[in-house]
Amino acid sequence: MIHYALRCDQGHEFDGWFADSASFDAQAKAGLVECPHCASVKVEKQIMAPGIPVRDNRRTEVPRHGMVAGGADPKVQEALAVLRDLRREVEANADYVGERFAEEARAIHYKETEQRRIYGEATGAEAKALIEEGIEVHPLPRLPEDGN
Repeated sequence: MIHYALRCDQGHEFDGWFADSASFDAQAKAGLVECPHCASVKVEKQIMAPGIPVRDNRRTEVPRHGMVAGGADPKVQEALAVLRDLRREVEANADYVGERFAEEARAIHYKETEQRRIYGEATGAEAKALIEEGIEVHPLPRLPEDGN
């Protein structure tokens, strides 16, 4: 996984995790990387300091603890609440199809199966192919409790 600092064309800064740089490039080109502030899909990577791994045998004086970020900013909490509501709405009103998402989305789009709402897993390439076929898909936001 690679962590990028990102900025949209409106100047909003945020970050994202990607499998590798090619994954970011493919998702950005397909319009799948979206600014959480304004929904712009014109997003680019910012210059970042390299991550240097810590040696495994290094001792730390302070014990490590689980961490939660974003709790102090009311705007972050409000945004997270909206995202949680969105996730609950999708899960309550759509069928989970797992890794068969692309296959099921096509079958619904081409009227080969009943019209219904679905959610599941898809690779970046699968999502791009669906979009290129004119099938409307949207990524579900990952939340802190999802183990980002």
